[in-house]
Amino acid sequence: MSIVAIVGRPNVGKSTLFNRLVGKRQAIVDQTAGVTRDRHYGKTDWNGREFSIIDTGGYAENSDDVFEEQIRRQVHLAIEEADAVIFVVDVQTGITDYDQGIARILRKSDKPVIVAVNKVDHGGRIFDSYEFNALGLGEPVSIAAVNGSGTGDLLDKVLEVLPDMPQTDQEREIPHIAVVGRPNVGKSSLTNAFLGEERNIVTPVAGTTRDAIATRYNKFGYEFMLVDTAGLRKKTKTREDLEFYSSMRAIRAIEFSDVCILMLDATLGVEAQDMSIFQLILRNKKGCVIVVNKWDLVEKETNTLREYEKNIRARIAPFTDVPVIFTSVIKKQRILNVLEAAAKVFGNRTRRIPTSRLNEVLLPQIEAYPPPAIKGKFVKIKYITQLPTPCPSFAFFCNLPQYIREDYKRFLENKLRAHFDFHGTPVQIYMRQK
Repeated sequence: MSIVAIVGRPNVGKSTLFNRLVGKRQAIVDQTAGVTRDRHYGKTDWNGREFSIIDTGGYAENSDDVFEEQIRRQVHLAIEEADAVIFVVDVQTGITDYDQGIARILRKSDKPVIVAVNKVDHGGRIFDSYEFNALGLGEPVSIAAVNGSGTGDLLDKVLEVLPDMPQTDQEREIPHIAVVGRPNVGKSSLTNAFLGEERNIVTPVAGTTRDAIATRYNKFGYEFMLVDTAGLRKKTKTREDLEFYSSMRAIRAIEFSDVCILMLDATLGVEAQDMSIFQLILRNKKGCVIVVNKWDLVEKETNTLREYEKNIRARIAPFTDVPVIFTSVIKKQRILNVLEAAAKVFGNRTRRIPTSRLNEVLLPQIEAYPPPAIKGKFVKIKYITQLPTPCPSFAFFCNLPQYIREDYKRFLENKLRAHFDFHGTPVQIYMRQK
């Protein structure tokens, strides 16, 4: 699939245009310059041609922003990946020194470039857009990204310059794995370690990642979408609009994932916010792998790891059947173990047990330990089947489902886990009238 990168200086409307082209609010838009700090991917189609769009952070030089150098690197990477570039400028400010600097980079790249003059929201500004011919990148296209004016002409021009791509079958569905956790626990570092490149910005500043960044991973026999998310904070600490929308984006990433890699900071231990994120994963019935990062910074004794893991499992009870892996991302210790665990949990989450096998294994166990009688009522479970749901769910058909207590449901879940491997994934138990 062809790739089109959107570049430009800060606050010219790149993310607004990106959202307009992909047809949804996928990138955060705010009046604050420099909101987008990573590359952000989406898909669009025009006249039957589908291609990918990359939204980039605003390119700047000699600014006070601590992320400036990293953003410039992200823009260069996006240009290298792209088959064509949309260079967004602002008609209200005219050509700036930043615009001139970006134009020089684009002329050296030898990539097809379309200059999109944004904020042309009335006829009087069309004449002002002509000055952007001076950039030497061809005739500009006037648009107003906020209402979509001129974006059809822009897409027509994009299709003219995109190389012809061979027809391929529709991309098959692959697992989505979200890397989640509190701010600054090493989520972007882990993602970069998986990918073998600095795809996402990493700084010591908590909250660097503000969008959920999805990247296709295809190495070592594994293939999935890897999603790096913004750190989830307590609601009381989410004061800025940007923080709020970033948290919402991370929550959506959890909702649309298959497996979540929950990262903890070994130097801080298990905190209340870690438990809140774990409960969010559990409520959404997602697979989970717990990764304890920065393990190299912890002073260790003989049983330190065992006690740490025991404490984690005590905090997450009763759902304790979860892989716990101790890593040092910066030293790349046990990184491959995390990948293996996430792939295995996905396999467990999608496992389907034949009905005959379920009844053959579980009915004798239930007969040996039947549900306790309540008010003289004896419950008889007669039949078990797995439901066609995204996560493992089982229906137990019986004569009096209302008398099955929660502790017996946990007994049934434990029997399922003992005989069939559901390590890392929640299991749902439903009692049905026979």
